[in-house]
Amino acid sequence: MDKIRSAALVVNTQSRTGQDQFEQACAALSGLPFDVDPHPVEDPDRLQDTMKEVMAKKPDLLILGGGDGTISSLVDHLVGTDTILGVLPLGTANSFARTLGIPLEMEGAVEVLRSGEPRQIDLGMIDADYFANCAAIGISPQIASTIPHKLKRWFGRAGYLAWAALQFARFRPFELVIGDGPDAKRMHATEVRISNGRFHGGVEMIEEARLDSGEIIVQAVARNGRRGLLRNWGGTVLGLDSRREDIVTFHAQELRIATKPPLPISIDGEVLATTPITARIAAGAIRVMAPVSA
Repeated sequence: MDKIRSAALVVNTQSRTGQDQFEQACAALSGLPFDVDPHPVEDPDRLQDTMKEVMAKKPDLLILGGGDGTISSLVDHLVGTDTILGVLPLGTANSFARTLGIPLEMEGAVEVLRSGEPRQIDLGMIDADYFANCAAIGISPQIASTIPHKLKRWFGRAGYLAWAALQFARFRPFELVIGDGPDAKRMHATEVRISNGRFHGGVEMIEEARLDSGEIIVQAVARNGRRGLLRNWGGTVLGLDSRREDIVTFHAQELRIATKPPLPISIDGEVLATTPITARIAAGAIRVMAPVSA
């Protein structure tokens, strides 16, 4: 195993619980056999600059405290370096940590940093941007890109769910085009998942996805319209075989993806792109500290 001599911690502390999480993380990390240089970031606009400053010191281990969106937005900085990524799952869904088998409680996640092993993993890419876990096209990014900020701020989860129900009632299938030229596959779809990891929204949805498979997996819910999407969601949550009846799956190192009309794409929860795009895999792009293999 690599000998860890230097480590840094980066946590976005802007959220209501961010400062408490940072303090808890520092306390938990204090027992590690190496020093951890802490970097609380109160302004999200400073995250990228903070990462550049931290990575300029070439730490052996970079610990990111946050959810899937935080990890995906910062993971680019590790590509092409010898720095190992460490994960403290401080988000809501923590899909990337779940795929890696990292415990979601602080004590267990810190133990992985202490006694785990570096694992070479792939990253997904949307055009030139890297992502850790999963991107999505369909109802989820439509909700995220249209919800009024004041509605979410004033009414919280209830406001979000009300807006989601309204958007689902208005939502219609779209034309999905996978590939280029005469061999392109065309179908009507209600949701598309572009996956590097198995979990999406904290739920295991793409069982065949592996972080070291060397391929990107595109899963389209493409049968029976909104009814098929509801059946897929419900079957996934309940663990029913019926969840696969309405999906079409593609495996490749690179795929061109277009929709009619053009649609927003959420990348690990953040709306950051619009179709058409090229989805690809960056095989073995980084190393991450993971539980020791059984």
